[in-house]
Amino acid sequence: MSTSTIHAERSEQTTMQITGMTCAACANRIEKGLNKLDGVSEASVNFTMEQASVRFDPSKVDIGRLEQKIEDLGYGTVKQTVELQIGGMTCAACAARIEKGLNKLPGVQRATVNFALETARVDYSPTGATLQDMIRKVEQLGYKAKTKEQANDAGAHREREIRKQKRKLTVSAVLSLPLLWAMVGHFSFTSWIWVPELFMNPWFQLALATPVQFAIGKPFYTGAYKALRNGSANMDVLVALGTSAAYFYSLYLTIRSIGQHMHQVDMYYETSSVLITLILLGKLFEALAKGRSSEAIKTLIGLQAKTALVVRDGTEVSITVEEVIAGDIVLVKPGEKIPVDGEVLEGVSAVDESMLTGESIPVDKHTGDSVFGATLNKNGALRMRATKIGKETALSQIIKVVEEAQGSKAPIQRIADVISGIFVPIVVGVAVLAFLLWYFAFDSGDFAGALEKSIAVLVIACPCALGLATPTSIMAGSGRAAELGILFKGGEHLEAAHRVDAVVLDKTGTVTKGKPELTDIRIEPDWEESQLLAWIGSAERNSEHPLAEAIVSGIRNRGIDLPGSEAFEAIPGFGIKATVDGNELLIGTRKLMDRYDIPIGTVVSEMNLLEEQGKTAMLAAVNGRLAAMLAVADTIKETSKEAVSRLKEMGLEVIMITGDNERTARAIASEAGIEHVLAEVLPEGKAAEVKKLQEAGRKVAMIGDGINDAPALATADTGMAVGTGTDVAIASADVTLMRGDLNGIPDAILMSKKTMANIKQNLFWALAYNIIGIPIAAIGFLAPWLAGAAMALSSVSVVLNALRLQRIKL
Repeated sequence: MSTSTIHAERSEQTTMQITGMTCAACANRIEKGLNKLDGVSEASVNFTMEQASVRFDPSKVDIGRLEQKIEDLGYGTVKQTVELQIGGMTCAACAARIEKGLNKLPGVQRATVNFALETARVDYSPTGATLQDMIRKVEQLGYKAKTKEQANDAGAHREREIRKQKRKLTVSAVLSLPLLWAMVGHFSFTSWIWVPELFMNPWFQLALATPVQFAIGKPFYTGAYKALRNGSANMDVLVALGTSAAYFYSLYLTIRSIGQHMHQVDMYYETSSVLITLILLGKLFEALAKGRSSEAIKTLIGLQAKTALVVRDGTEVSITVEEVIAGDIVLVKPGEKIPVDGEVLEGVSAVDESMLTGESIPVDKHTGDSVFGATLNKNGALRMRATKIGKETALSQIIKVVEEAQGSKAPIQRIADVISGIFVPIVVGVAVLAFLLWYFAFDSGDFAGALEKSIAVLVIACPCALGLATPTSIMAGSGRAAELGILFKGGEHLEAAHRVDAVVLDKTGTVTKGKPELTDIRIEPDWEESQLLAWIGSAERNSEHPLAEAIVSGIRNRGIDLPGSEAFEAIPGFGIKATVDGNELLIGTRKLMDRYDIPIGTVVSEMNLLEEQGKTAMLAAVNGRLAAMLAVADTIKETSKEAVSRLKEMGLEVIMITGDNERTARAIASEAGIEHVLAEVLPEGKAAEVKKLQEAGRKVAMIGDGINDAPALATADTGMAVGTGTDVAIASADVTLMRGDLNGIPDAILMSKKTMANIKQNLFWALAYNIIGIPIAAIGFLAPWLAGAAMALSSVSVVLNALRLQRIKL
C-alpha cells in the first residue's frame, strides 16, 4: 500500500502501488471494483504507473478494505514491513502513544508497539512515509528508534542498559539510605534506633535528596515533559508529580527552618528519594525478567552452526556458515551440526531433528533425503548439497515466525490498551481529589498530611503492570510452544486456538503417513515365498506407480535381492506384464486376471475383506497361474489414535475429511477412532465443508499438509499445517506443527488455553492491584514509600507470572 494522504472534509486520498496487472482491462476492472465500494467517491487506476488513486470517506471504508478489494479481484498491493527497536518507553501509555503517532503517518497501514519487547512493527507503503519519517516521528514523541538491523546487537544493548540501571540504582540507594535511616528513627515505636545527628539535619538531607531527584530522576522529568507536550500522560507524569511534591514541600520547610535550629520537621526528602530508588529497583527486575522472556529466540539463534566444511575446487575448506552459497558441496562429520538446509548426496546417518520438531528420536537419512540446518548429525558422515542458506533455512523461518508472534498483539490486549490510555488522567484526578478532601474536610488545614495521601495515590498507580500483562504472556507462551515444535504465527492465533470446538483432519499425510506401505502378503501353495517375492519386486521396480514403489520397498525391507527383468509392459488401468528369469509375470487387478483367463476364486473373499479395510489388493500370476495376493495401504501414523483420543477427552468434535472413497475413508477413520467422516470431497470442496461447520456456530480448526489444503486452512478459524518446518508449510497456516504428529493439535490448544489463563490472571491482578491500592492510599493507610514498593512489585509479579509458561510440560 502506498499512501500520500490529503485531508479534506470527510475524505482522504491515497495512492496504492498495484501488482499483477497485465493489460488496461485489468486497470479498468480494479477501478470499477473500487468505485463500487461504499465510501469511495472516486478511484482511478493508472496501468502504466501501476498505481491506484482513491478518494474515500474514512468513516465508511479504510485502506485495509481497499487493499482487500484489490486482492479479491486477483491482484496485489505493494507493502513493506519494518521492525524498529524503541528506547525510552517507561510504561504501556508510552507504547500506546508511539503506536498512535506511527499509525497517523501517511502510508502506514498498521503499527504495533510491543512494550515488553521494546519493538515496533510497521506495515507501510513504499511510496508513503519513509523509514526516516517513522524514526523522526518516534523521536518527536520523545523516544529513540532504530531499525532492527541497526540494533542487531540488541542483546548487548540490553546488557548495557541493565549495567547502567544497576549503577544508577547503587548510587540512588547509597544516597537514600541515610534518609531512610533518619525516617525509621523518627517514629515513636522505633525511637530506640540510634540515628546520627547529621542525618537529622534538613540541609544534609537536601544535599542527599537533590542529586537523586534531579540527576538520577531526570528521565522521569524528561519523559513527563515529552508526554505532556504531546497531549498525553504516562507513568513518568505520576512519578514526577509525586516525588516533586514531596521534594519541593520539604525544600519549603527547609528554607523556613533557617535560624530556628530545628531538625526534620515533617520533612519528606526520604519519600521522594526512596520512591525513585524503589522504582529503579522495580525497573531493573522488570528488565531482567523481560530479558528472560525472550530466551526462546536466543536459544533458537544459538542452535545455528558457526562454520561449514565445503568442497571448493576439489579442496575441503572450513568457512563461516554465512559464506556458504546455494549449490555448495558440504561435508558433515559425525557429531557435527548440519550448517544449512540441503540434500544428502552420499552417506547414511541418523540425524537428531529435535530442535525443529520436538521429536527426540533421530531420523535416518539416506541419499536424496532432505536435511536441515542446526540439526545434529549423530553417527555417520554425510556429503550434502546446500539448497537453502541464510534467511531461507528452516531454522531462520522458525525464528522469523516466533519473532513475529512475540511482537504481535492478541485481541485481548485491546482491553489493556484502552484502560492504559485513560488511566493516568484518572489517577491524577483522584490524587487531587484526595488532597482537597483531606485538606479541607477530613483533616482541615493539615497540608503535610493531605500531601502525603496525594503522593501515595500518584505513586501506587502504575499502568506498567497493565501494559506488561498481555505481551509478556504472549512472548513466554509462543516461545515455549516453539520449543515444543508448535509455531504460532501471531498472538491473535495463540488466542484463537483455545476457542476451537471442532477439529477437521485431512486424511492423507495428516491422519495417515501419506505414503503407501506393503501391509499384507498371501502366497499360494506350492510357491517358494522369497523367490516369488524377488520376481514380483523385480517386475514392479520398472513401474513409477506409488503402489509399485510401496511393493518394491516392502520386499527390499525383507532383505530380498531383486534380479533384473528381461521385459516390462505397463497396462494402464489393469497393472503390469513383465518377464523375470524367463517367467512371465502378471501383477494387477482382478480385471487383469480375467483378461488372461486366470482363475482367482480361492482369494476373492479375502480380497474383498482387505478392500473393506481400506487397502488396495493386487494379484500376481506366474506363467498363467495365480501365485500371490498383495495388499498396499496408506497406514495411519502411530500417534494418530492417541491424539484423536486426547481431542475427544477435551470435549472436541473430531471430523476426518478426504477425497478418498467412502469405504476406504471409513476404514481409516475407524482405525484412528474417528466417528465423523466426510469422504469423496474435492480439494476445493474442503473449504465449503469448513464453512458449513462455521455457519452452524462451530469454531473450527482445520489440520492439513499446508499445501493442498490451503483454501480450507485459510477458511478455518484456526488453520494448522502438519509439516517438517519448510517455508511452504509455515506460510500456509496460522499454526505449524513441526513434528508431523497429531499430538501437536491438543498440545497447541492446551498451550493456547494456558496462555490465555495466564493473561487473564495478569490482567485481573494488574487491575485489582490498582482498584484496591488507590483507595487504600487515598484514605491514608499507605505511606508513600510503601506505595512505591508495591508499585514496583506489581510489574515484577506480572512478568514473573508470565514466565511460568516457559516451564509448562504438555
